[in-house]
Amino acid sequence: MKLDTMLPPAALGDVPKLARAAEDLGFDGLWTAETSHDPYLPLALAAEHTSRVDLGTSIAVAFPRSPLVHAQIAWDLQAQSKGRFILGLGTQVKGHNERRFGIAWHAPGPRLREMIVAIRAIWDCWQNDTRPRFEGEHYRFTLMTPFFNPGPIAHPKIPIYIAGVNTYMCRLAGELCDGFHVHPFHSIRYLREHLLPEVEDGLAKSGRRRSDLTLSTSAFVITGATAAEIERARDAVRMQIAFYASTRAYVRVLETHGWGDAGTRLTEKAAKGDWAGMAREITDEMLDVYAVTASHDEIAAKVRAKYDGILDRVAFYVPFQAGADVDRWKRIVAAFH
Repeated sequence: MKLDTMLPPAALGDVPKLARAAEDLGFDGLWTAETSHDPYLPLALAAEHTSRVDLGTSIAVAFPRSPLVHAQIAWDLQAQSKGRFILGLGTQVKGHNERRFGIAWHAPGPRLREMIVAIRAIWDCWQNDTRPRFEGEHYRFTLMTPFFNPGPIAHPKIPIYIAGVNTYMCRLAGELCDGFHVHPFHSIRYLREHLLPEVEDGLAKSGRRRSDLTLSTSAFVITGATAAEIERARDAVRMQIAFYASTRAYVRVLETHGWGDAGTRLTEKAAKGDWAGMAREITDEMLDVYAVTASHDEIAAKVRAKYDGILDRVAFYVPFQAGADVDRWKRIVAAFH
C-alpha cells in the first residue's frame, strides 16, 4: 500500500518547496484537487522540482474542459514528469457544473465514459499517428493536422483514474480505468458491500482482474499529540463529514448503516446554512465508522490496518504542510512504510 499526500491549496510560487518536501519525506504520490486553484498548473512545477513521487489530479473536474484539453495538458505533464503523471477526473455534482462552472448538465456517467474513450483516441493519434475518427453522442474527434499534433512521447501510457460513489461510476472504473479515487466519505462496510462488488462487475465485463485497477482514497483521520488536539480534530472532521453527507448523491454511504434520515436532515440544514446544526447530526458512532482516530504515534498503523487488503493507495485528508510538524510527518511516513 502506498502513502500519498494532498498538495494544499497554495500559490504557485510555493509549490516547488511543498513538492520537494513531500518527496523528501518519502510520500509515494502527490495529488492536487480542483478547489480554489486549478489542479493542473501546480503539477507542472511539482514535476520540475521532483524526480520520484507520482503526480496526479484528485480530481480535475471533467466537463468544463473538452477531451482534447484534458488530453493535451496530461500529455505535457506526462512528458515533463518523465512518466509520473496520473490523470484523475471527476464529474462533480449538478449544482456546481451549472451554477459554478456555467455548463449544461447531461447524464454524467455515459458522458464521462465517452470522455475517457475520446481522450485515449487522441493520445493514440499523437503517439501512433492513427486517424482521428472518434464520434460519440457528446464529443467528436475527427480532425488533427500536423500543426496541432504534439507528436509521440517517451511514456505514452498515462493512467486515468475517475472518482465516484454510486454504482455506475464504480462499474465504469472497473471496466475502463486504471484507477478509482474512492471518495473520502466512505466506510469499510460501504466498500465491501457496494463499491468492491460493483468494481468487480466492471472488471469482469472487460475481462480484467482486481490487480489491473488501483484503488486510492484520502482518508479522514482524527489525530493529535494530546487529548485536546484530538478533540479539536474531531470537531473539524465532524464538520467535513457533515458537509459531504449533506449531498444527496452520497446518501447511500449513510444508508449502508441505516442513517439515511440523517442525510435528509443534513440536506435541509445545508440549504438553510445551519452549519452548527449539521455538525450535531454527525454522532460519535458515525465518526468511528467514517474516520480513523489515534495519536500521532499510532495513526499510521491504524490507517494501514483499516485499509489493508482493500485499497492500494491512501492519503490523509489533512494535507502535509512543508515546514509544519516535519518530524511528526517523518515518523508517520516511516511507520506506514
